[in-house]
Amino acid sequence: MYNRPEQILEQYDLSVNGISKGRESYHCDTNQGQKVLREYRGSKERAEFLAEMSDYLREQGLLIPTVTRTKEGGPVAVDEDETKYILTDLFTGAECDTKKREDMLEAVRRLAYLHNVSEGYGGEVPEFVKEAPDSLLQLYEKHNRELRKVRNYVHAKKKKNEFEMMFAGQYTGFMRKAEEVTELLRENPPEERNFGFCHGDYNQHNVIFARQGTVIVNFDCFSYHVRVSDLANFLRKMLEKNNWNTGLGMDMIRAYDDIRRLSPQELKYLYLYLAYPEKFWKIANRYYNSHKAWLSGRNIEKLEKVIAQEDAREQFLLMLFHFTA
Repeated sequence: MYNRPEQILEQYDLSVNGISKGRESYHCDTNQGQKVLREYRGSKERAEFLAEMSDYLREQGLLIPTVTRTKEGGPVAVDEDETKYILTDLFTGAECDTKKREDMLEAVRRLAYLHNVSEGYGGEVPEFVKEAPDSLLQLYEKHNRELRKVRNYVHAKKKKNEFEMMFAGQYTGFMRKAEEVTELLRENPPEERNFGFCHGDYNQHNVIFARQGTVIVNFDCFSYHVRVSDLANFLRKMLEKNNWNTGLGMDMIRAYDDIRRLSPQELKYLYLYLAYPEKFWKIANRYYNSHKAWLSGRNIEKLEKVIAQEDAREQFLLMLFHFTA
């Protein structure tokens, strides 16, 4: 709708000098600095919690976008169609470079600091941010069922394409690893002391090197879960892009540990996160749910890369397992 952002911004106590279109958002130049306006799909209760938490984290010295409140003091603005919008600080800079070791090390240091200071939050932890203690086990069991479904589909086909033949040839080995990790997770449930506030989507796109310093953005998936899930998510993404370089992986773990000491059980849980063949599942599941009449060469390339990296991944996991023993 024409003038939609202007109409929404009238709900805030600020003056707007200019608005430009961003990716699924609007960048706003205001008398309170640069802001970003975007649609918000969560509940108002969650938005209120995120606003309070962002204020708390900024007070602890973290550079993160805080939520701008409306004239009525609410964390979101609502338009005539009942669509919710949230206005936060805008930081500009370079994303964490997956080819620069120091960028990645700084990103895990910031993550460790986030985990440290969030422990001091004195407010009540809302139920809507709490993850179930067995959520990872449930996720891996679901992934295993999906892998079997893909196997059954491929097995039933008389004429298999190149991707399906490659998947069939690799299924047994990857599925064995998936089931082993799932069983270990079943035998080693996480302890309550290892739960805490997590970013929920910690990756290279959500770490910005701005002129003000290192900024963590996009807290929409903020949750109360096993803290090393954040570290595992970041490590997996960085290592997939660096051929599971063992030296890099261990350096990132040490950089985190220098700021926030990892307990023996957290290291074991980190191993279980990373040992599951997530990328193999992801590619197979995406293929199964795609339009299979047209075979994408990109799917074949991705599966070939996962297979080519598996020895290096196993070497890294062997080193990590040594530290968990």
